[in-house]
Amino acid sequence: MFDLTGHVGLVTGGNGGIGLGMAKGLAQAGAAVAVWGTNPDKNAAAAEELRGLGADAESFRCDVSDEEQVRSAMAATLERFGKVDSCFANAGIGGGGKFTEMSLAEWRRVQAVNSEGAFLTLQAAAKHMVERGEGGSLVGISSVSAIDGAPFTPSYAHSKGGLIAMIRGLAVGMARYGIRANAILPGWIATDMTAGGFETEGFRTKVLPRVPVRRWGQPEDFAAVAVYLASPASGYHTGDTLVIDGGYTVF
Repeated sequence: MFDLTGHVGLVTGGNGGIGLGMAKGLAQAGAAVAVWGTNPDKNAAAAEELRGLGADAESFRCDVSDEEQVRSAMAATLERFGKVDSCFANAGIGGGGKFTEMSLAEWRRVQAVNSEGAFLTLQAAAKHMVERGEGGSLVGISSVSAIDGAPFTPSYAHSKGGLIAMIRGLAVGMARYGIRANAILPGWIATDMTAGGFETEGFRTKVLPRVPVRRWGQPEDFAAVAVYLASPASGYHTGDTLVIDGGYTVF
């Protein structure tokens, strides 16, 4: 049911953190994997790690906030693999600060990657899937910040909330083409982006006790959900928000 032999998965921001965790899950299930990222060294290392798992893998340098780079990266991906069956719009950046003091430039900096970058990525993948005519899976990596009040990261929360709305619209609009769309909402996951916060006493004493499973999430916690959403097993599952947070948002 979860055999992805012959499947091609694309993961943006797939050279580390949650993205690499998902890419490794796809690779272990038999899929070929395309990784997009902005750091050439991390890209190469991720592709090599995926090949070590037996996957046909390749990395492509791409800043998803740049429309031309997205167009070129998709063209290169299709030239290399011939198709894309599932697309995980995972690339993102953090952004914090007091709402009353945040500049418009800072607000737009976060939206450019997290919101516009996801739009450009999913649009490019959807165009290919529609033209190919064999369906596919679109996945947007949102955050529990979209549903759980995030007072210190309003720009980030806004970008992730908008992604959920876009995914729901795609689920309805793309269904006629056999394309399903879902969002994954990670909780507190140990990645380079969150490392600074996790080292503080406040996080250890105030945040971790609110996670019922009593540990931080790890990138590998997203391997199985990526395989599920890429596989035919999720063929009737669309328009959903899958919360992977150790119970944080319900406690």
